[in-house]
Amino acid sequence: MAIFEHDTVVPNKNSGLAKKQQVAEMFDNIAKRYDFLNRFLSAGIDVRWRKKALAVLKPQQPKLLLDVATGTADVAIMASALLKPNKIIGIDISEGMLEIGRQKVLKQDLQNTIELLKGDSETINFENDTFDAVTVAFGVRNFQNLEKGLAEIYRVLKPGAKLVILEFSRPSSPVVKMFYNIYMKTVAPGMGKLFSKNKCAYQYLDESIKKFPEGKKFVQVLDNEGYKNTTCKPLSLGICSIYCGEK
Repeated sequence: MAIFEHDTVVPNKNSGLAKKQQVAEMFDNIAKRYDFLNRFLSAGIDVRWRKKALAVLKPQQPKLLLDVATGTADVAIMASALLKPNKIIGIDISEGMLEIGRQKVLKQDLQNTIELLKGDSETINFENDTFDAVTVAFGVRNFQNLEKGLAEIYRVLKPGAKLVILEFSRPSSPVVKMFYNIYMKTVAPGMGKLFSKNKCAYQYLDESIKKFPEGKKFVQVLDNEGYKNTTCKPLSLGICSIYCGEK
């Protein structure tokens, strides 16, 4: 399998731990402030992005959905409301994020619909051809091996089922790009340090976005893993993109 430049981006270059262990620790550390910072740093636009991504799955009416890198279960909870599947499984490598997610699921009385499990995208603990749809929101950048994670998702999808990925990208407009770069280099890390005491997490966010094979390059990666009808739809002047592929 190919090694992409983003696969080598880690939160702490001085750590001896592998990327996935570092990412898990990073999210454990910021879990309690993660939702607040998401809403604050994106001015709430991230909620609209998630809704647009999930709307892609409405025609499929999935009954069993897997949310990879589920974090605090934002997508899982939103999917329950918008798509009304019978069951949603959310997996994540950060127990700290999952614990926040479980509290949210209980608060909304969705524990019979949503199950959150500790799990790794590269070794998904389900049989082949299990899920009607898979979602990943802002998680593929954190895969230790991008191709391995996408191959595992492909394995557990049913034939004809769809993968929908929501991920940060870089705006193409020079003016927008200028403001975006200032924001990502200065504002986001500064606010991250102020509210979560973890500046490194938001510096990692910036670097991992820069190194991620976005747009047509990522569509090609999906094609190489066997996905069909692959698409990329930029949102908000290219700050974020929705990628789709089918098994």
